[in-house]
Amino acid sequence: MKILGIESSCDDTAAAIVQDGHRLFSHVVSSQIDIHAAYGGVVPEIAARSHIEAIGPVVEKALGDAACTWDDIDAIAVTYAPGLIGSLLVGTLAARTLAIIHDKPLYPIHHVEAHVYANFITDQSPALSLTLPQAQPQFPLLALIVSGGHTQLVLFQGHGDYELLGQTRDDAVGEAFDKVAKILGLPYPGGPSISQAAREGDDQAYQLPKARLDEPYAFSFSGLKTAVLRAVQREVGVDTSFPSYELSGRLTASQRHDFAASFQRVAVETLVDKTERAYHDYAPASVVIAGGVAANTALRHELSSRLPIAIEYAPLTLCTDNAAMVAALGYYETQRLAATDPYELEVLPSLSMMNRRSAQVSNDGP
Repeated sequence: MKILGIESSCDDTAAAIVQDGHRLFSHVVSSQIDIHAAYGGVVPEIAARSHIEAIGPVVEKALGDAACTWDDIDAIAVTYAPGLIGSLLVGTLAARTLAIIHDKPLYPIHHVEAHVYANFITDQSPALSLTLPQAQPQFPLLALIVSGGHTQLVLFQGHGDYELLGQTRDDAVGEAFDKVAKILGLPYPGGPSISQAAREGDDQAYQLPKARLDEPYAFSFSGLKTAVLRAVQREVGVDTSFPSYELSGRLTASQRHDFAASFQRVAVETLVDKTERAYHDYAPASVVIAGGVAANTALRHELSSRLPIAIEYAPLTLCTDNAAMVAALGYYETQRLAATDPYELEVLPSLSMMNRRSAQVSNDGP
């Protein structure tokens, strides 16, 4: 069963074709990073306009790369939540229109849940050359989902059957990476910039605090971000009233690298501490990391070294926003849910995974 996936929740326009939830036939992403880098972050109006320009060519290229016609496509899966409303509208309108024109079943996909399913792609067409996991994760599955908008630990008992163990109380870890990168004068996006700078730094140069929380699986990164700000202010000899956007000009390259390394160490340790505790408490069969921050090599190394279980990682290109993960999850949705009427599908920019799960249980029964 071949699924066309469409993703447009933020600033990447993507389409992909996946068969049976595991075999990747095409993977196309049109990135807007260069456009938004000048603003230090994503500008929603610009993102939506760029999606309008890219969505048609991206879908056509995905079909062409997979050597597929519309007769080969069995269903369409599209991200409808969460994300930027303008961006979501472009992708869902395209998917709804294509579903109507080509008479294909349509399945709405939750973007955060889809990130987990990048780890289920284990095979590919000869035209592709990604380094994929050798086997799919097994249930029960512990997923650490880490991105610019989300940081949470989720325990999956099966497809569509999951519970939230804990999440961030403030900043997502990817958001903290972006904010610290701005303080240090590193380019957007902050995750890759800090990771690169950290390779040349001493991760013990600055002792930064870890949040102490009463919930065992809860996260907090706001205090860490503020601790970096205060440490930089002290290091360059200014008081707390000094503007954060002017600090980077007073840092040496060595100081910048050391701050990046020290911040990354504490952020990664925070994530792995919670994941390790959940692993020992719940004894899952598999552990995965998902989302843009899952591309961080320090996180991968730390998790593998701390857990007594073999962990396979999705390739970096499938950790950031993409449509392959949407199509992969779309296949499993076809196995358990009815298709959605394309005339009635609406976007839900703020819908959490848990609210989606609750809605499905109330509609379909446990």
